[in-house]
Amino acid sequence: MDAKPFLIGGEWRTAWATLDVRTAWNDAMLARVCIASPDNVRESIEHAMRAAREMRALARYEIADALGKIVAGLKARHAELARTIAQEAGKPIALARAETERAIATFTFASEEARKFTGEQIAMDAQASGAHRTGWTKRIPRGVIFGITPFNFPLNLVAHKVAPALASGNSIIIKPSPRTPLSSLLLGKIFLESGLPKGSLQIVPMEIATIDSVLKDERVAMVSFTGSAAVGWDLRARSGRKAVTLELGGNAPIIIDETADAEYALERTAAAAFGYAGQTCISAQRLFVHESIYEDFKGKLVNYAQGMKAGDPLDETTTLPAMIDEAAARRVEAWIEEATRDGARVLCGGERRGAVMDATLLENVHREMRVVAEEVFSPVATITSFHNFDEAIAHANDERYGLQAGVFTGDLRRAFQAADELEFGGVIINDAPTFRVDNMPYGGVKQSGFGREGVRYAMEEMTETRVVVVDPMR
Repeated sequence: MDAKPFLIGGEWRTAWATLDVRTAWNDAMLARVCIASPDNVRESIEHAMRAAREMRALARYEIADALGKIVAGLKARHAELARTIAQEAGKPIALARAETERAIATFTFASEEARKFTGEQIAMDAQASGAHRTGWTKRIPRGVIFGITPFNFPLNLVAHKVAPALASGNSIIIKPSPRTPLSSLLLGKIFLESGLPKGSLQIVPMEIATIDSVLKDERVAMVSFTGSAAVGWDLRARSGRKAVTLELGGNAPIIIDETADAEYALERTAAAAFGYAGQTCISAQRLFVHESIYEDFKGKLVNYAQGMKAGDPLDETTTLPAMIDEAAARRVEAWIEEATRDGARVLCGGERRGAVMDATLLENVHREMRVVAEEVFSPVATITSFHNFDEAIAHANDERYGLQAGVFTGDLRRAFQAADELEFGGVIINDAPTFRVDNMPYGGVKQSGFGREGVRYAMEEMTETRVVVVDPMR
């Protein structure tokens, strides 16, 4: 099997070192991918520096039109991209198609924003010393951006770094997950037809040890990381004076009160807890249900979980895919066993077959258990009853993470209370915390990171503000 090359400076390069990409479902070999050497990585930074200067010189319409060509390329290869996502990430094909649609939307938003992204006028005469002066801000591209992406959304999370970086006039080097590099390499092929400077996007799989050379290189202005909290915070500490954005893990709660549409809440909660084997950072992990509807809701959620079908992600009827690998499933199995020894009750699931973990619901849990306190990142959720809404908010806030939370309620006062009091980057009313559209600001607080994605918001992170003041009377 020939190894797939990586993209540097508009050229496809090969290397002696390779990595094997295997399916999560049956561990079959999908591809062999070349890994860049430290010399390759240094060369990619040189290309990125030149491309950053070229990008800064382009007119807004030129960037917008080029991004439109990427949109057209994604649409033309929609089926190929969806199949690639399903195979390398183990994502059910229906969800893989949805991810491809989201990537198209992300680049579409970026094309639109590229035409209008600018600074703002400042009311200089709001202070006496500013009278007669005119002031405005400009958004200045940072330059070279280094993006590190995870396995679970191998196309759209790459798009959420690439699209705003290009739209705001930067160049970007992407280090894709070693488990799922194929989707980003396909994106690289599509990019080459856009007409943008060849080095403005480079797809460079590399060893973890090589990352340090990028973090230490002063030519790299910014690091944008999506992944685990432990890795993200360590990366920030090693990044020196670079700008850094971190989109890290979560431990998302859902509150369902007695006024909610319980059937709708059940449907959305089940999908958020168990869909894609819970391998999203905003997967619903901690469920708080009002005591008056608790038993009925719990029973129906168990029935949903038990009805999920494990299987090949390319099978249209599969609803419970394998986790990314068997090691991940073994970790979760150990956490469940640890919780049950400490008094947790398994309402359904709890069994593992290779990399497949059954959809699992636990009750009688407490915050010292890892299935409660940590990001479980699997089809495992805990369920707890509550007596009053204040208590539910307190429980939801009692964690180290703060990415997104979901609240189902028919009480407008409680909806506004949740928006004010829940300590999360996003509060989703009458839907699950997994809700996201690709132009909204997205990111967390506490251990869930800082900075925001969502195309325009990421463009703001990827540029610096320059103020210009003119005294026309002099």
